Amino acid sequence: MGAEGTTEDAVRNHAAGGGPAPGSVALDGVTVRFRARRHEVTALTGIGLEVGAGGFTAIVGPSGCGKSTLLKLVAGLLSPTEGEVRLGGERVRGPRPDIGYVFQRAALLDWRTARRNILLQAEMRGLPKEPARRRAAELITMTGLDGFEDAYPHELSGGMQQRVALCRALLHRPPVLLMDEPFGALDALTREQMNTELNRVWRETGTTVLLVTHSIAEACALAERVVVMSPRPGRITETVEVGLGPLRVYAETVERPAFRTATARVRALLGAASAGD
Repeated sequence: MGAEGTTEDAVRNHAAGGGPAPGSVALDGVTVRFRARRHEVTALTGIGLEVGAGGFTAIVGPSGCGKSTLLKLVAGLLSPTEGEVRLGGERVRGPRPDIGYVFQRAALLDWRTARRNILLQAEMRGLPKEPARRRAAELITMTGLDGFEDAYPHELSGGMQQRVALCRALLHRPPVLLMDEPFGALDALTREQMNTELNRVWRETGTTVLLVTHSIAEACALAERVVVMSPRPGRITETVEVGLGPLRVYAETVERPAFRTATARVRALLGAASAGD
């Protein structure tokens, strides 16, 4: 990375002084209830989850179980009805500027080039221009977008658009990256390529990643552990340790015994949850 330092550097420096590292995430006894017109809906109940700084955790579960709600809690876009959420040991009390967020759709501005879509993050945050430009160039190279910096969204494939969205989310060096079905709209081959790309970016940045996905294979191919949730009200049924090293190439990873063991366990848990619904 550049001279400004990395999230991984911050984690090491903070660890030397003790206390939670900047990228750690914790949810303690979290319950979320929404008031509907005629009744109250419980989206999540009794959620307890700890993610170490620099870790990669995937969250899977049936539709409507509160996966996206969980990400919004970490981002400070929602407040828990009960319990608390902490980032780096600090309680989340509102929207957090120190996270990155990638959604299913890239949501790029049609009239801005790839580079200028990435730099929109810097403009919105009032970041110094030159360091932001250097950081954007670094991310463009890291994600294989060299040669497409000045292309407009309609000139980019779906996979390239998502790479731009990922660069935009990482521009300010967030200690935590939240991803909500970021590759769900891509074709199978492009999705596999993006899985391998995301693994490389995660290893190079040291950023803590929380990924929501409906794909069991994607969850186990990318994450160190997979959090399996029950139907609504969402609870954590089990956390499955994948048992693979950090370096993952999708086509090779899916052939490994640890991957097959993890996917079988996650599939069994989701099947049991569906049968009991």
